[in-house]
Amino acid sequence: MNEQKLFTKNFILVVIGQIISLFGNSILRFALPLYLLRTTGSAALFGIVTACSFLPMIFLSLVGGVLADRFNKRNIMVILDFITALVVIFLLLALNKLSIVPLFIIILMILYGISGIYHPTVQASIPSLVSSKKILSAGAIINQIGALSNLLGPIIGGMLFGTFGIIPILTISIICFTLSAIMEIFIHIPYKKRNDNQNMIAIVKNDLSESINYMKNEKPILIKIIVLISLFSLVLTAMMIVGIPVLIIDILNLSDSLLGVSQSILALGGLCGGILTAVLGEKLTLPIITFKYLHWYHGNTATT
Repeated sequence: MNEQKLFTKNFILVVIGQIISLFGNSILRFALPLYLLRTTGSAALFGIVTACSFLPMIFLSLVGGVLADRFNKRNIMVILDFITALVVIFLLLALNKLSIVPLFIIILMILYGISGIYHPTVQASIPSLVSSKKILSAGAIINQIGALSNLLGPIIGGMLFGTFGIIPILTISIICFTLSAIMEIFIHIPYKKRNDNQNMIAIVKNDLSESINYMKNEKPILIKIIVLISLFSLVLTAMMIVGIPVLIIDILNLSDSLLGVSQSILALGGLCGGILTAVLGEKLTLPIITFKYLHWYHGNTATT
């Protein structure tokens, strides 16, 4: 790519589209579980629905990268944003008409599944939009947009939900996803169709197999990192996603706005973590972190 500047026309459109789409996504992901918890008052149902909603995201996140490599990335983003808008429109029309638990399970599974494809597609489009020297900067901008949306979305969503209820949030989300899809139509992402004779299932299977073999043979450290992150997400992240809303809403009987503030504080921690990683990344290698932790652990156990 000949263009050396970071903010090209196409990258600017992607950034603006991400700001709009991720903002709508953030307030929606905050408001829907909160509405379910407020309506049913059941922490068990809240946990079940939340767990079910993440299942398609886990699978489709693996497939999302493969699809982004094989199909036009711009078209994938446009189609997914339009589908998301249609899904939220359906929810708006079906609310108070269908049983809330199965309705929310289906809707959240679709939304999280779409997210599992959408985000890898955006990340995969970056090398085609900016020069090789600007890829890291462009990726950092996209990631920070996501972090900021997670920071501001719950605060705004909590204020809107506490004051006006779920309907305005659904309406705002529909507008956001529609605007984002329309804007993405004008993005030009270079695309060259591959001549694959295999069906999609075989393609996905082969690509995932190649990725696993690469990690096993070339970058085994990636497997350790994936396992560590998976365990962290399985235990601690799940506790925060389900436990904090139940604690604030059901046990402490606090307001929706305060729940939004608490969720934003968690997002702020992630944002600060990303900044610290960028600043201290060269000093904090995995062996050093492991050694310091073991040294700290043995020192503390020796004194107890």
